[in-house]
Parts: sequence; structure tokens; C-alpha cells
Amino acid sequence: MRAGVLSVNKPAGATSFAVVRRLRELSGAKRVGHAGTLDPLATGVLPVLFESATRLSDFAHQLSKTYVADVHLGFTTATDDAELEPEPVADPSALTQAGVAEALKGFVGRILQEPPAFSAVKVDGERSYKRARQGDLERPRAREVDIHSVELEAFAPGPEAMARIRVVCGSGTYLRSLARDLGERLGTGAYLGQLVRTAYGGLRIEDAVELEEIRSAGDVEARLLPPEVVLPEMERVRLNLDQEAHVRQGRPVRVLPEPGPGPLRAHDVDGRLVALGHADPLRRTFVPEKVLN
Repeated sequence: MRAGVLSVNKPAGATSFAVVRRLRELSGAKRVGHAGTLDPLATGVLPVLFESATRLSDFAHQLSKTYVADVHLGFTTATDDAELEPEPVADPSALTQAGVAEALKGFVGRILQEPPAFSAVKVDGERSYKRARQGDLERPRAREVDIHSVELEAFAPGPEAMARIRVVCGSGTYLRSLARDLGERLGTGAYLGQLVRTAYGGLRIEDAVELEEIRSAGDVEARLLPPEVVLPEMERVRLNLDQEAHVRQGRPVRVLPEPGPGPLRAHDVDGRLVALGHADPLRRTFVPEKVLN
């Protein structure tokens, strides 16, 4: 199996790990992983990395993600989503579209966010969801997350009011927490309903593969995207055969034109990604840091 990325439209009810496990079994690949967990109830773009592309997961997490989420107002749940039975908090009938849109503005930027009690965040060395299952519903400590934009796409008023929002955010943002916090700000309570990740960096849900369409290693191979689709913007350098041989051994090489500062990605004569690295301005070389097979 060659290195690459499969953009999967994760179905509702499946864990991200279950998707990876199935694709590992079907493909026979030695290394398979995903770049960014989706909750079981969520659907949408899940990048699955194969072979040496798994080494790019840290870079993939730097990409922004886009979600469309349904926020149900007037109720809360212990999981902050629809997994448990909603409990009424306050009648949201008085809420207006303008009022909800105004409240959403306060969540844009770098904000502090408490992860849900039912989350994989570790508290004193133990997963928070394990503590929550034992009755300890204290949320993990708040942490900084980046929310680039929040737009109110639709609003249905009434005693079971629902706001559909579009969120562009950075890694580590919990949409369940955003829904919960919006409900607290509005004074009605809220929980997350349907959640769809519509984009992951440049990967779009319109181009994602349905998991049920993948039945063999050949199906995976035919739909693999090049590893660099999960990389943030980087300057590209081109290696000739001799340079590539040195880089694959971890050795710096002189490349022309000389690259600028910042992270670099090096490609072979056929355009395939070989390595990530940086420029040494004193020696005027490309220095490999991560070399892909």
C-alpha cells in the first residue's frame, strides 16, 4: 500500500477508530491512522492516513475545520449532545434570530473552552469520560481554542427552538461545548444535535468517499490522495535524483532556487512528496526533518 490520504465521509454511529480499523483490515496496510476524531454521532470528512503519511498527522491538525451543527435550545444533556435524554432548562420561545446571531459573535477568536465531561481529555491521568461514567461530571479544565468564524445559517423559533450554525475552527475545539456555552449565554440551556464536518483544510465533503463504497485494497488505492493534501501551506522545493538520495538518508542538500524561511516540503522529479524540512540560511541548504518512504 502506498502512502496517501483517503478522505472518508464518516457515517453516524461509527467511531473514528472503527473506521480506521475497517480500512486497515480491507487494505492490509501496516500503518493506518486518522487526523482528527469525530464523535460517533457526527458525520463528515475524516482524513485517514496510510503508511508513511501517518507521520503527517501533527501537521494535519494545524488545518482549519468547518462544521455545520444543529443546536437545540431549551434543554441540556450530560453529554452535551443527543446521546442522552434531554432535560428541560428554560422555554426558548422568546429567542429571536437576531438575538442568537448576536450571542454567537462572542465565541469568535481565541477563547477559553471547557471540554465536555464525557470527552477523551485526561484529568489526573484518567480519561474524563471514564470519570463521568462513574458519576463525576466535573468538566476538564478550560483551554484555549481558536474559532475563526461562526455564522447562523438558520433559526427555528418556538418552545423547541433550533439554531443551525456554521463554524470554522482550529484543532481541539469541541462543538458540543460551543452548543452548551451558547445555551448558557442565552439562559435557556442547549445541546448539540446533528453535526457534520463539511471541510478539513482543502478536503470537502462533496469529494469524500462513502465508507460502504470501500470493499477492497484496490478500492482504497484507487481513491488515495497524495500525502500533501493534509499539509498546511508550505514552500515547495524540487529534488533531482542525486538530491533525493541524500535527503532519504537524512542529509541536507543544496537546492535552487534557494528557498525562503519557514517550513518546506521537498518533492522528487515526479512530484511525489519526499520529505519535510527547513532551510539552513548559513549553509544555504535544505535540511530534512521528516522523510517519507
